[in-house]
Amino acid sequence: QVQLVESGGGSVQAGGSLRLSCAASGYTYRRYCMGWFRQAPGQEREGVAHIRSGGSTGYADSVKDRFTISQDNAKNTLYLQMNSLKPEDTAKYYCAYGVPFTTPQGEQCAYDYWGQGTQVTVSS
Repeated sequence: QVQLVESGGGSVQAGGSLRLSCAASGYTYRRYCMGWFRQAPGQEREGVAHIRSGGSTGYADSVKDRFTISQDNAKNTLYLQMNSLKPEDTAKYYCAYGVPFTTPQGEQCAYDYWGQGTQVTVSS
């Protein structure tokens, strides 16, 4: 059973930085993808960034050049470095784990496991 535990959230002023961590255990997929998602109150969950087992990454347009996703395989930990934070980045952030699959539009990820989330609040 895969378990994901996020940490690192908190309150910060606009322009500040935070680094989220997601400690993972029970990996079972040889090829996998991991991602960060966020959800603000009253809004739909949105994908923020993802990384695949081969190392490729992807970002939402709203966070490109500000956020960086990375992983430390030795520590089984996923990270999200968030710089130049804006009030609109305020949300609960979740990490997720799943498998990639191919569609006519390209490779996608199907996420099967989710963490409990960590709150990020950015004040202006």
